[in-house]
Amino acid sequence: MAPRYAFCLLVVLFSSGWMRGSSTSTTPDVRCSPSGQVAHISAPPPELLAQDLEHFGALPVGHFVGLTSKEAAVKEEAVGESSAEWEGRPKLSLRDSNNDVEGEENEVDSTEDGTIWTRRRKRRDAETWSDLGSEGAQEASEQEGVQLASSTFALAGDTAHNQAMVHWSGQNSSVILMLTKYYDFSAGRVTESSLWRSTDYGSTYEKLNEKVGPKTILSYLYVSPNNKRKIMLLTDPEVESSLLISLDEGASYQKHSLAFDILSLLFHPEQEDWILAYSHDQKLYVSVEFGRRWQLVHDGVVPNRFYWSRLGLDKEQGMIHLEISVSDGRSQYITCKLQNCSEGSKGKPFPGFIIPNSLVVQDEYVFIQVPIGGQSVHYVSYRRHAFYPVKLPKYTLPKDLQIISTDDNQVVAAIQDWHQNDSYNLYMSESRGLFFTLMLDDVVSSGGPEGNIMIDLYEVAGIKGVFLSNKVVENQVKTYITYNKGRDWRLLRAPLTDLQGKKVDCEQPYCSLHLHLHVSENPYTSGNIVSKDTAPGVIIASGVVGPELTTTNVSIFITSDAGNTWKEVFQEEYSVFFLNQGGSLVAIRHTPLPIRHIWLSFDEGRNWDKFSFTSSPLYVDGVLGEPGEDTLIMTIFGHFSHRSEWQLVKIDFRSIFQRRCTSDDYVTWQLHNEGEVCIMGMKRIFQKLRVNARCVKARDQYISQMSDSCPCTEADFECDYGFERQADGSCTPAFWFVPSATSRDCINGDSFLNSTGYRKALSNNCTDGSLLKYSPKRQKCPSQVPRGLQLLTSEGTLVATLHKNVTFLVFLEEGLSSTTSITVDFGDGTAISYVNISSIEDGIRHVYGKVGIYQVSAIASNILGFDRVTLYLHVTCQLEQVQLSAPSVVVKNKAVNFTTTLRPSNVGTVAYYWWIDNKTEPTMSLDGGMSFTFSEEGSHMVTVQASVGNTVHQDQMTLAVYDYFKSQMLAFSSNLDEANPGLPEWREDIGQVVKRSVIQVTGISEDQLLVTVLPGLPTTAEIFIVPDRRARGGTMKGKRAHAEQEDPGPQHVHHGAAGQRTRGGSYGDLHR
Repeated sequence: MAPRYAFCLLVVLFSSGWMRGSSTSTTPDVRCSPSGQVAHISAPPPELLAQDLEHFGALPVGHFVGLTSKEAAVKEEAVGESSAEWEGRPKLSLRDSNNDVEGEENEVDSTEDGTIWTRRRKRRDAETWSDLGSEGAQEASEQEGVQLASSTFALAGDTAHNQAMVHWSGQNSSVILMLTKYYDFSAGRVTESSLWRSTDYGSTYEKLNEKVGPKTILSYLYVSPNNKRKIMLLTDPEVESSLLISLDEGASYQKHSLAFDILSLLFHPEQEDWILAYSHDQKLYVSVEFGRRWQLVHDGVVPNRFYWSRLGLDKEQGMIHLEISVSDGRSQYITCKLQNCSEGSKGKPFPGFIIPNSLVVQDEYVFIQVPIGGQSVHYVSYRRHAFYPVKLPKYTLPKDLQIISTDDNQVVAAIQDWHQNDSYNLYMSESRGLFFTLMLDDVVSSGGPEGNIMIDLYEVAGIKGVFLSNKVVENQVKTYITYNKGRDWRLLRAPLTDLQGKKVDCEQPYCSLHLHLHVSENPYTSGNIVSKDTAPGVIIASGVVGPELTTTNVSIFITSDAGNTWKEVFQEEYSVFFLNQGGSLVAIRHTPLPIRHIWLSFDEGRNWDKFSFTSSPLYVDGVLGEPGEDTLIMTIFGHFSHRSEWQLVKIDFRSIFQRRCTSDDYVTWQLHNEGEVCIMGMKRIFQKLRVNARCVKARDQYISQMSDSCPCTEADFECDYGFERQADGSCTPAFWFVPSATSRDCINGDSFLNSTGYRKALSNNCTDGSLLKYSPKRQKCPSQVPRGLQLLTSEGTLVATLHKNVTFLVFLEEGLSSTTSITVDFGDGTAISYVNISSIEDGIRHVYGKVGIYQVSAIASNILGFDRVTLYLHVTCQLEQVQLSAPSVVVKNKAVNFTTTLRPSNVGTVAYYWWIDNKTEPTMSLDGGMSFTFSEEGSHMVTVQASVGNTVHQDQMTLAVYDYFKSQMLAFSSNLDEANPGLPEWREDIGQVVKRSVIQVTGISEDQLLVTVLPGLPTTAEIFIVPDRRARGGTMKGKRAHAEQEDPGPQHVHHGAAGQRTRGGSYGDLHR
């Protein structure tokens, strides 16, 4: 079940295969990362990705080699980026360079395609190097061993460079490309680069700086996964944004300018010239000419949520699956044609909105998350058909769901249930990805450096159905193995003896072997595990013997019978590589000392021979193995001293093999599980090399497999959805499950498979025997009352916009679709009926012509009964403005009425929030008016907000409160109306003109006169005469008399300009 889109990052992807162990401290190092995202070749951010990129176009062209002689910490950068998951993205991650610690440096291992894998270790300062010189000499004085054929080449002039990317074409090619760079950590960018090319398997290198441009600074190296002769180099965008393209394995280059900065690339899995490029401003571009020309596909694309179509599943080969951002908290799943993504050509496989970052297109499946009722509901489409909600055990309430794998035509998902914090449960589906059953509970999980989730699950290469996993048992982490894809799990047996031959006293279940199954952010202190397709049954891993998995006293163990028996082979830190298509093993010791030797095993790790690969001790930085399956040439990177140039030591192992292998060099080996040979319904026999057979396996001499089917037994069946396994092995219904309920198949078909409580694993090949006893029985779908009818809008909200399409989605859990009709009443006097539910998979669209709250209902009915569901939809239009109106001057202790005016006037249901003065808690109302009594004189601020859907508008005004006042209305001649623009500022200015005129005519004090010009036509104004502040100390009667003496009486103004400020008028001294 090797994951196609990096959902489970397994070390089996490394061609030469490597593993390490430490006797001091280790942390898990092979991580199964369910982020649900296709891998992309990426520019920043810096991270390491080890994924099987051959399946989807992003070739891991090289990882970074840290130079041991540099003062700056070596930055580990990505050549690929994976996009999820349902929730993030899957990657084999290294420590980010920003977290590099002074005094540490990186080491490297090679991957499947001959790329460099970086690891970190303690840096040696100048004093340490000189001190270690004698220790290195001591090693040189040891037994020399056999001298291997090797050659050394120094990268002259690159002493300062602290990063490198390496690509070895392989497949009968002798070309190796190496891009070295100096990354300035203070500046945060690459300031120097060199491009090297070898045409003799790494014996010599030519510097190509002049060919690419002596002033050109290169940052990334990409290779077409479908034609490795096609090379792409990306320049540093800080200097220039361009591509250099080679069609002859890097011998010559053509430069092409870019109008955007590339963040990540996604190559087509079949078409060698088709590439998708994602930019920093969330735009997606496409090239069908290997980067020579680019065309914009779409903007607003969610990072890492774009996928190539798949031939045989999608309508067109040149189609792209996209998740685009619509608004905050909402995305949409669309499909576009390769060079035409216009509005009319877009496809919408799911008509509604989805939760951001939830689209995952993987093999036959498309996964999304839909917001329903405030919850996130997971949906799946199988083979690009309609979407249905995923069915988990009823009381599984996931906090998080990650897709692990979609191989073997079924889905494996990791789910963190509501009560879990540091562990996940593994679930497995049937072929459609709809119904999930428990595979293993409480599997260890941890967070990755980019927020991704790491699950301790490892698939053994070369043998289908064999997995290793670490799970929590009574607060202890233990390693379990399964041979039948998760149906049964057991502990690993410890070795009978240790490395010194002493008997190991270890009795299950109190003691067993526990392995590290994932890669940590700092691989130098992590364990590892490796297996290989061409070496079936051989697994090399770091771990401990005891009651639980620990990070101390870690050794390296090997099994040659797929985990039945184990042997301890090293108690120190080593990298182990598969050689000769898995026929031999190479081990390189990790030590701060310079080394001259490596160890080889020709008997599956039982014995190791010492070989010398260099005449001068070398501080090893990393290893690059020949890509493909031969792996007979290897390059070791290192330094002779901390000030020396980078040394590339090429080792040719062909000299130690005597001849080509023949059929007599092979023996057979039968897979078994503690003696049981019928596994996954088959007896499987493999061929492997005889012990100590020093012959070269031909490229076409892959391990053959012979199989014979077994009669089916109960052991070949897992519990079906809704059933749980009991202590006696039987499957019985869970308390929440009703077995008599018909299948979802009865919604879209006339028959269904009635479960017996068991289902055969999809990759199980047993025949006859108890097959009929446990297999489901096909039955005709009975007539059934419709149940589980669901009605929702495509946006997942209960708000729609006037005069715009609203899409209703209708789902039915139970009921025969061919005999069940659906009627939808939109609540506005219109309704529509469908003879069956299958005809409305794309949703039902409707347009409302008036605002309001509508009762929308759906009825599913047949001859036996019906089911009804109702929702209340708020249809609104966009609110543009709210105006607050009230008298500008009011009397103390007398109620004043506030009213509002909306524009447009009819926008649907409006909520009003009122604040008086500086109160923090508002008063809420559903109409546009409010009454309030002021108990204190002075100026008071009133604020109102009107809320419609997601729109909120606000208005404010200031009122004057007095014990008493007099007012007088003013009228104006009609010619003033022609000059009235209806602006608040105009009314305010006219109010000041009127005030000055009245003061001049009447002699009333400026403090006693307030003028308000009212909005609207005809133009009118109101004059307020308020008590004189100097007379505040007199009697109430005296104050009123004073005001009356100054009353100017009614006025009709024939000339002048009147103006009024917004909403409620303008007056000279009161402002809103």
